Amino acid sequence: MLPFQIIKKEAINKGWSGDEKYCVTDEKGQKYLLRTAPIGQLDNKRMEFAWMQKAQELNIPMCRPICMDENETQVITVHSWVDGQDAEDVVPALLEEVQYRYGYNAGQCLKKLHSLPAPEWVPEWEDRFNQKIDRKIGMYLECPLKYEGGEAFIEYLNRNRHLLKNRPLTFQHGDYHIGNMMIGNDGRLYVIDFNRFDFGDPWEEFNRIVWCGQKAPVFAAGMVDGYFDGRVPEEFWALLALYIASNALGSLPWAIPFGEEEIQVMIKQGQDVLSWYDHMQSIVPSWYKKKP
Repeated sequence: MLPFQIIKKEAINKGWSGDEKYCVTDEKGQKYLLRTAPIGQLDNKRMEFAWMQKAQELNIPMCRPICMDENETQVITVHSWVDGQDAEDVVPALLEEVQYRYGYNAGQCLKKLHSLPAPEWVPEWEDRFNQKIDRKIGMYLECPLKYEGGEAFIEYLNRNRHLLKNRPLTFQHGDYHIGNMMIGNDGRLYVIDFNRFDFGDPWEEFNRIVWCGQKAPVFAAGMVDGYFDGRVPEEFWALLALYIASNALGSLPWAIPFGEEEIQVMIKQGQDVLSWYDHMQSIVPSWYKKKP
């Protein structure tokens, strides 16, 4: 049983999550985000809820977990409602110094999330991610579509697998980028959509920064600086290039079932990445400009 009565329910048709999402209003006029998932996801949803509770204890501005319920067919989770606008719609139109500040805040929030160590049962990283690389390369080679110059991704991956040795393991948001953030009516940046949470190398979490780099490059630069307090180690850039190259190889085969529009999105993204990295000859993307 939910601890309140729903008097209004509006569907939210955004995002790639398999969850059904609703803005619901209780008898006192308070809004909440309600998500439903098939009952087969009960264990995963319990884990997601528990880790979101740990995250909120870090004082991260986020969509907070309120309660969980279940019935014969569904898992129901209720979260706090963030009044505001999608960051990807708002941030690119702001002054660059404001974009950078929001990005810096996003990086600081991510650093806090990564202070949560992964459970002991999480497998060692090097073998696990090498298997992912092998799978992505195989998918790309079998894909009927190719990026122009896409072999540079494969060459970079094979040259740099050694970077995966002895990486730490932490909690991961799982899909951390400007599309999963909001700018609240209070002016703060909020993190939302933890449903792809995972455990792994904390620096792998930056693999989605390509969406930020395309939408708001100054925000992306701020995010890196915020995470590292402005002192970015060179090994981070080398590893980030590896993670982005791996993602790019898998993105094109992934897009094909979704049709031509999604294919073109990924082709454009792949070409942008190759341009940023000078066809993987540079490890620092061209959108990163260090603050003086």
